[in-house]
Amino acid sequence: MTLLGDAAHLMSPFAGEGANLAMFDGAQFGRAIADHPGDTEAALTAYEHALFPRSQTSAATSAANLKLMFGDNALERLLDQFTSGRP
Repeated sequence: MTLLGDAAHLMSPFAGEGANLAMFDGAQFGRAIADHPGDTEAALTAYEHALFPRSQTSAATSAANLKLMFGDNALERLLDQFTSGRP
């Protein structure tokens, strides 16, 4: 068994990348199967090897945004972000 999309990338929804990762994971899994015809284990190994590193940026953004939304002084920090013109 292997995981795809949101199930494989445990993070809050505050990066907005869940569906994007799910679609990309599916494409990458298909590519791994095509690259390893008849060898499901090799395909899974290749797919899973790249699975988690490719989502690190989204996971970090999600964690930062979760903290922004629900951390100390959340309202002031969120307002500052919206009025500062930076992401």
